[in-house]
This record gives sequence, C-alpha cells and structure tokens, in this order.
Amino acid sequence: MTSRRLVNIVTFLLLLAMLIPLGLSIWLAHRQAQKTVIQEVDDYANWVVIRTQKVVQQAKAAINDIDQFTGTPCSPEHLMAMRRVAFSNHYVQEIIYVNDRQPLCSSLESNSQEGRLPSPERITPDGYRAWLTSQNDIGIKRIMAALGSKHHVVMLDPLSFIDVLTFGASPIKASLVSMTTNRLIASSGGFNPAVWQQAQQSTLTHFQQKGTLYDVRRFPELGLAIITAASLAPLQKNLHRQLLIWLPIGVLMSLAIAFLLLRVLRRMQSPHARMRDAIKARDIVVYYQPIIALDSGKVVGAEALARWPQADGRFLTPDIFIPLAEQSGLMPQLTQLIIETVFSDLGPWLQRHPDLHVSINLDPDDLVSKSLPGLLSTLLARWQLSASQIALEITERGFADPKVSSPAITELRRAGHAIYIDDFGTGYSSLSYLQHLEVDILKIDKSFVDALEYKNVTPHIIEMAKALGLAMVAEGVETKGQLEWLRNHGVQFVQGWFYSKALPKEAFMVWAEENLRPGKATPDAS
Repeated sequence: MTSRRLVNIVTFLLLLAMLIPLGLSIWLAHRQAQKTVIQEVDDYANWVVIRTQKVVQQAKAAINDIDQFTGTPCSPEHLMAMRRVAFSNHYVQEIIYVNDRQPLCSSLESNSQEGRLPSPERITPDGYRAWLTSQNDIGIKRIMAALGSKHHVVMLDPLSFIDVLTFGASPIKASLVSMTTNRLIASSGGFNPAVWQQAQQSTLTHFQQKGTLYDVRRFPELGLAIITAASLAPLQKNLHRQLLIWLPIGVLMSLAIAFLLLRVLRRMQSPHARMRDAIKARDIVVYYQPIIALDSGKVVGAEALARWPQADGRFLTPDIFIPLAEQSGLMPQLTQLIIETVFSDLGPWLQRHPDLHVSINLDPDDLVSKSLPGLLSTLLARWQLSASQIALEITERGFADPKVSSPAITELRRAGHAIYIDDFGTGYSSLSYLQHLEVDILKIDKSFVDALEYKNVTPHIIEMAKALGLAMVAEGVETKGQLEWLRNHGVQFVQGWFYSKALPKEAFMVWAEENLRPGKATPDAS
C-alpha cells in the first residue's frame, strides 16, 4: 500500500475519529437513558409478577386449609371455618362452597343465591380450577379471579395482583388482560386495547407505542397477561443528564484519537515517506544527457540523471532528493530503481549501438552493497549488453575510505565497467590518494568549467589527470568559448547545455541518432 493511499485512509480515519466518539457518546447517553427507563419498567413488572405469584400461592394455601374441614357443609361450623380462612388471608375476598359447580354457601352468606359456575377456564398444572367471573353473593358486578378445588372456590380481587408501589423516577401503570377473552380485568390507569392487539402480534417483551414503553408478561396459570406501561417523556430529561456524563468523554476520546492520527498523518506526509513511496511506486524517472567526444564531435554515450516528477508538473533534481534519500537510508533502493530503469529505457537501443555507453551515478553506500554486482550482471545478460556499455560514476566521498572502496571498485572494473570519479575537486582532498585508485575517467565539475576565465585550478586538474593517464569529461559546458578552451587543453569529452540538456528517453534516442556520425553533434538551439 502506497503512502498516498495510507494518507487518504488516515485522513478518512481522522474524520471518523472526530465523529464516531461523539456519535458513540450521544448513542450511549441515549442508550443509558433508555436502559434506565426500561430497567424501571422491567423491575416493576417483576414485582407485579412476584405479587401475582404471592396472591395465587396464598389462594392455594387457603383452599388447602379449608379443604381440611370434615364437618357438615354449610353448617355454622363450616361457615365459621370459611370466615376464619378468609380473614386470615388478606388477599382472599370470599370463599365459596360448591357442589358440582353450584354455589351453596360462602364465607359471606349461609345460603348462596348465585347460579351455577361455568366450566373452569383453566386447570392449573397442580390441579386447581381457575375462572374469571363476576359472580358473587353481594351483587357487585365486578370481575374477580377465582381459584378452587372440587368443593371450595376462593375469590380474589384482580387489583391485588397489580397493587405494587412505583419506586422509579416516573409513574408506571399496570393492567391485567384475559388471554382467553381479551377483556381488561383490572388496571391501575387508562388502558388502550390496541396495545394488547399489538402485544398479541409480537413475541417481544418490550415495545413502544405513541411515546409509551410497554412490558408484557404472560401468566398462563390464570390465563392472564400483565402489561406494565411507563411514559417516555422523562427519557428526554434523563438523556440530558446522561449527555452531561458521556459527551465530555466522547469529546476527550475524539481529541485523543485525532491527536494520535494527526501525528501519524504528519509522519506519512514527511519527505522521507514521500521519497519511500516514490521509489516503491517507481515514480522516479531517468533523463539522459549526451556525452560528446571533442575530437570527433559524435555522441559516445550519456549520463543517467534521476528526476522526481511532482503533482504540479515540476521535477525535483537529484541535488534536492538525493540527500533526502541518503538521510533516509533509501539510496540502495533508489540506485536499484535507476539501474533497472536505465536498462528498461535504453536496453534495446544499446544493443543496436554497442559502441555507446550510459554512466550511472552510485552512492558511497552502494559500494558496500553485495547485491550491486549481481544486479548489473543479471541485467546485462538479460539485455545482452557488454559491461563496457554501463559506466559507473562515484563521487569523491565514495573514495574517502580506500579500504572499503578499493575492493568494490576493483571487482566492478574486473567485470568490465568503466569507473568515473564524479565532481572531482568539490569534495575531499583526493590528490594524495588519486594515484592509487583504479579508475578510468575523471569528471571535471561544472563549477570549475564556469571559472575557466578567472581561476587557474582547472589546468592543474587537467595536467594531473594526464599524468595519471585518466580520460576527462567536462560537465556543464554552456558556451563555445568553454568548449574551445577545453579542446585546446586536451579534455576528451564534454557534456552540457551547449549541446543538449538532459532529455527523456525517447527524445534522447532521437537526438543521439541524429548525432551519431563524427562532427554531427550540434549545439542545442533552445
């Protein structure tokens, strides 16, 4: 993945880092507020269920107690026994004695006037019969829950099932609905029948309708559904309270993540990262500046010069990005890219012109690379070129440590590559050890060529090169006067804008083809 793509990803993540924690904090605040309301309704529903179970258990205990009576039914003793049991169990409203579902007497009346009870709506798992009925001995038309054995029926007030205090921040209402008849049996507040219809169509325990949260619990033993309800109006108030807690946390998280991602983004946008990305993406291109032989005036080769295209159409020159690559430890990768590019660009052309060469600049670190000779050998074999067609230029810095540089240079020269000393005289004082170096050509730096008219250093460099038997290439030749001076002083080769600037591969090959014959190299008219 390229650094550019990583930058885009990190930028996107930066935006998410600002939005997600804030959004998450708002969601958590709403979730927590909603959870609080749900928890209150759920707790209340649990208490209602516990109360219902308690009432039913008390009713069963009362039935079991009165069933122990063995005297004459409806006798004063029997009536008193039913009254004692009813009085002792405060959820029990009345105890009725029945024979074949016909009420005969009760804890309220010695002779019951009510008609026969209907068939039980349900039989509990432990054998008790259950009804929802409005029959009683005092003439009150009110639906009661009835639970009985063969001869005794206990009447229960359904309101006792839902008579539970609210301990939450908002009032909660409860209702009892018959699952058999869908009738409302009891309610602590208003009840909308549409709520029960929706509950029947869903298996959800919780649902919302028109700003109210509902909790549905089914009690199959008595055929009842317990529906608790709470308004969501307090949710907004609770939400504000939760936002005061969660929103600052979200803001701090956003700032922390944004800070970290900005550091990563700055690192990815650093020159080092851009350089690494350019090498990986093979964005570095190679231009070629012709080298002209002064005696014949023909093209003999070219120097490969790296260029780094920018997004705005400009090119960065090596004097700008080469130091960056050196500082970043990327020179081996850059050198490999340039070498591969030279072969890819000019390999077929050099096959057709075995007498021409291309010189490639090496960094001092390249001399200690064990992969360089193998890379050159592989590419030469692939393109069927001679080693003499690839010259290697090394700056004076490359010779600063002869113990390291000499063996590497010897190996490269033994393979057939010509060795140039590039930019001679601009770096270390090399005069003392120049005679011990195995090199072929000395390149006179442009700064000395520019100063031919008023400095006398260049003649000494030329004479020294002659004494050592080294050929010379003068860089940066721009005028005819410079050309004639160099010719008169015995310099063999020149390169510079007098003939041509560095050209892309296609333009170079066209220019070179036009200047291959002796005396054909012409100054650049541009």
